[in-house]
Amino acid sequence: MDIKLATCTYQEFMPDMGTPVRTTVGRPRFDLPYPLTAHAKLVTPTKELLGINARDAYEFSYRRLLNARGFGPVRDELLRIAGAYDLDSPLVLLCFDRYDKLTPPDDWCHRLFLAKWWAEQTGQEVPELGAPPRASAAPATLF
Repeated sequence: MDIKLATCTYQEFMPDMGTPVRTTVGRPRFDLPYPLTAHAKLVTPTKELLGINARDAYEFSYRRLLNARGFGPVRDELLRIAGAYDLDSPLVLLCFDRYDKLTPPDDWCHRLFLAKWWAEQTGQEVPELGAPPRASAAPATLF
């Protein structure tokens, strides 16, 4: 069974986009105009990763974390979340960083690397539903 995934920020998410899923170490400290349904713990970075500011080092460490947790368990967790809500609706993996508010070389976040990793594992693109990443942060195309 395929899982439809997308990414966005808490701030830009709208309920018609899909099922909102937290992927951050902390919860939003501001009121959300929608209920936050689930937390995808296996794709959530660790607190230690949050201290890495260099893009390459962060991507390397985050991918290593995802690979250690394993594609199968990550997929299974996301399937459980999708099955508890709406299998036809995309799971929208949320975090705080708005790409249109970030400046190079810091115009990236873990959801960009998660989308690239997922596409490499499955061949399925993971669209960004918020402001698009700048060209310097855009994931490489698969073809």
